[in-house]
Amino acid sequence: MATPLRVCAVSFLNAWPLYQVLLEQPPVGDDGQPLFELQEALPAECARMLADGECDVALVPVASYLEHPEWEVVPEVAIAARGAVQTVVVVSELPLAEVTTIHCDAASRSSLLLLRTLLATEGLHPTLVPAPHGTGVDRVHGREAALVIGDAAFDLPARFPHRIDLGAQWLRLTGMPMVFAFWAARPGCLQEVHIRALHQARDRGLKQAEALARRYREGRLAAGLPAADENFYANYLRRTIRYRLDAWEREGLVEYIARSHEAGLHSAGEVHVRFAAREHEGVATSRRAPRLGSAIDVDRLLERAAGGGRLELHEGIVLYEQASTLALGDAADRRRQALHPEGIVTYIIDRNVNYTNVCTARCQFCNFYVPPTRKDHEGYVHSKEVLAQKFRETEELGGVQILLQGGLNPELGLHWYEDLFRWTKRNFRLKLHALSPTEIIHIAHLEDMSVREVLLRLRDAGMDSLPGGGAEILHDEIRNRISPFKNTTDEWLEVMRQAHAIGMRSTCTMVFGFQETAEHTLVHLDRLRRVQDEALARKSGGKGGGMFTAFIVWPFQAEGTRLKLRDDTSAWRYLRLQALARLYLDNIPNLQVSWPTLGPEIGEVALRFGANDFGSVMIEENVVSQAGAHFMLSAADIEHHVRQAGFVPRRRNMQYELLEVA
Repeated sequence: MATPLRVCAVSFLNAWPLYQVLLEQPPVGDDGQPLFELQEALPAECARMLADGECDVALVPVASYLEHPEWEVVPEVAIAARGAVQTVVVVSELPLAEVTTIHCDAASRSSLLLLRTLLATEGLHPTLVPAPHGTGVDRVHGREAALVIGDAAFDLPARFPHRIDLGAQWLRLTGMPMVFAFWAARPGCLQEVHIRALHQARDRGLKQAEALARRYREGRLAAGLPAADENFYANYLRRTIRYRLDAWEREGLVEYIARSHEAGLHSAGEVHVRFAAREHEGVATSRRAPRLGSAIDVDRLLERAAGGGRLELHEGIVLYEQASTLALGDAADRRRQALHPEGIVTYIIDRNVNYTNVCTARCQFCNFYVPPTRKDHEGYVHSKEVLAQKFRETEELGGVQILLQGGLNPELGLHWYEDLFRWTKRNFRLKLHALSPTEIIHIAHLEDMSVREVLLRLRDAGMDSLPGGGAEILHDEIRNRISPFKNTTDEWLEVMRQAHAIGMRSTCTMVFGFQETAEHTLVHLDRLRRVQDEALARKSGGKGGGMFTAFIVWPFQAEGTRLKLRDDTSAWRYLRLQALARLYLDNIPNLQVSWPTLGPEIGEVALRFGANDFGSVMIEENVVSQAGAHFMLSAADIEHHVRQAGFVPRRRNMQYELLEVA
């Protein structure tokens, strides 16, 4: 019988997603015996126990690893932050330059080494005095400050006028993430089964972030401690703390080791981080590339992007986290002026027709769908008679297009769509901007055909272009949480690639408000930009004219859905994201405002944050309106708001060709 490994985990909230699952549902080996025996301690105590042989695996501060390079690190798992960390802070009554003494929480050596590194960079030399965990804040007075770490930082009184977040300071200095801790083990004791169990514990723990946040808050209240709103702790786990030791985190780890060595703060020279799995061994070394040595200048990035220069992924993350909203808006507005100097803002008259509400995807953020198993009469498929009335009304109102989308109805096969499209083209002058990638994938699965074959058949039947619905956030970490039965990120993108390859135009979208991080957001934009790069390269080579014509971002509408709103979906954040999109999506020509979700007045402001299109009159829209958006505008209303913003309104079609109006 295999002996369980003795594991020591950090008791702070930021570590809970890594090990609470191990406590609640202990993993077992092939012999049915537990893989781990687990106990909790402060970070420094975890490191001491591992060094003294009192445990086999521990969640240790990175600084402790420098004294024990023989330890093996579990790959791909860490406690890190890409910017402000909230729970590693220096508080004082005076500016840091005037502080003479800092009482440093002795619970974590990584935070102390980070503080010493940052002080050395600033040329500051206050006396650093160790303090028992949670006591330093009581000693703050005059020229004496405190380094506060862990959950104790949640309780900091507001009386301190100066609060420095060391994660944010590190990002400003280096432009890189900070890795605070990782799982380390005695050499040779970790097998693949243990590594796999620790990875699974992290993944399952992150899916339970809301439940962990609720339990933590209830525990604080039961102990008579002050507690923030549950969403505060959930966002801390989902957005503030990073739990993957990805390539950028490894670079940040290397930079941290190298900079602290250059400052003379530890004697270790070139440090190799030994990963437990053979294929990972020696991946990280403290000999870094020179490009990592300087801070990223936010103003310089904004100037470059405003002038049409391409932003790298990590630069986009820096702008997301550090640039002010007004600075982003100014840069995006200048970029919009360069791309569209004529001062015209376009819009389209179309009708959004949801042809069926029967859907198998069961997305938590949607209150429009009806599952096919439900026996009541709320599910529908519009008849041609109903559709004909809607289409005629659209033409009478000057409409040029039908935005045709619906649920994933298992009763509707490819022939149903082909017949509908051909009937539409025989009887109406309307363009068909039809079927999101999710619907295309669904049809391909029903018919056991490739996506390309389905697209070719639909194009030949009359489909003109493809809307960008169903993207939400193009990162499977988010998609698995909010729409686990829906297509993956790669599947969505592949539909767009195939559509572009056969010459079809499409739009692309993003919905925010699912507790996505800066990385999730920028990876989404980066994936869209790469698909557009491929399309433009194909077009320049004379191999088709398919491409993204526009990008649209809007906030999640939670009313009536099964998914609670736990994120910032304010107009302010919307404007930030739209401006960032204008700067990052340098190859997508048009950005639409999202007035149906935030109102036309915000739409006016958005025209100064990078957008050049006011979207659609939206004669009919069921999905968003049923989730709480109630704004409706006529063509005259749109033109009024465009003029109010200082632009000339013009009607267009889906390809952004200007239309003459009689």
